[in-house]
Amino acid sequence: MARKFNFSAGPAMLPTAVIERARDEMLDWNGSGMSVMEMSHRGKEFVSIAEKAEADLRDIMAIPDNYKVLFLQGGASSQFAMIPMNLLGNKTQADYINTGMWSKKAIAEGKNFCDVNLAGDTSSEHFTTVPDEDALMLNTEAAYVHYTPNETIGGVEFNYIPDTGDVPLVADMSSTILSRPVDVSRFGIIYAGAQKNIGPSGLTIVIIRDDLIGEPIEGTPTMFKYSTHAEAGSMYNTPPTYNWYIAGLVFEWIKEKGGLEGMAEINRRKAEKLYAAIDGSDFYHNPVATHARSWMNIPFTLVNRHHHHPDLDSKFLSDAKEHGLITLKGHRSVGGMRASIYNAMPEEGVDALISFMQDFEKNHG
Repeated sequence: MARKFNFSAGPAMLPTAVIERARDEMLDWNGSGMSVMEMSHRGKEFVSIAEKAEADLRDIMAIPDNYKVLFLQGGASSQFAMIPMNLLGNKTQADYINTGMWSKKAIAEGKNFCDVNLAGDTSSEHFTTVPDEDALMLNTEAAYVHYTPNETIGGVEFNYIPDTGDVPLVADMSSTILSRPVDVSRFGIIYAGAQKNIGPSGLTIVIIRDDLIGEPIEGTPTMFKYSTHAEAGSMYNTPPTYNWYIAGLVFEWIKEKGGLEGMAEINRRKAEKLYAAIDGSDFYHNPVATHARSWMNIPFTLVNRHHHHPDLDSKFLSDAKEHGLITLKGHRSVGGMRASIYNAMPEEGVDALISFMQDFEKNHG
């Protein structure tokens, strides 16, 4: 059966080469006589897999030595609580920038632990842009500043890294990590769910500066302490071993493709093509301000005389599926369509989508 072009926001498509290698190693990894999913996480075979995965991630992201890399469970959503639990210290305030649904979820969790200051908020603009950098209202007494560089649902992306001075910057990079180079030293914590650019769901990567691993607030559960996982090499309890292994294969694949510089070149080209197709049409519309458009998640609606034309949505989706283009339905809170074009989406998938969109417009525009 031919593989389809899967535009899902997550779990998302994986590189075919990675899946094929996992298939070939499924029953017997490296002559061990075991599948990776059968291995003890403390056995030498899996320890070698884990160590190589971390080394490759450090290499492709140029992670400084004074940062720990943690391979955790609980999804990015668990980090919404772990961050205030571990970073507040003796402070009672934290800054959050509100640019969409994932920011809102982080803010709601943060309010359980501290006073939240909205350093920026684009809700009045229906989350179609990001705050101007010079308009951010940062609090120098904040324990940290939290933001979501790319909002998966709204397709909104920051075109700058906020300058927070001595206050640690925390970033939920779930939907943008590994899409291009990033200066890790600008951040206190980078965290990301795996199921978009890293690997299968069930794994969460946390990159944390050593000085932020300190003393969590009183009552923090053992599993919610960064120190627990840092001291145990992410193996305090049984980690998601198979997901860790697949993530390692993805890191190898990225290195083979030219690293994050190579990923950035391809991702920029894919996004520019799709936005050009949308902007060059009177039938399709993307609501996001041009300077805040995401490379990874591109929402669009079908329009008729400049109004959303929802009765064509189901027809668009069913016809797209017949052409091997799947999971293009937009999030229920936004509607319309959404094409998520993470690293594993080949350029020919974007080309196929554009070709289909043009044909659909000719028939229904």
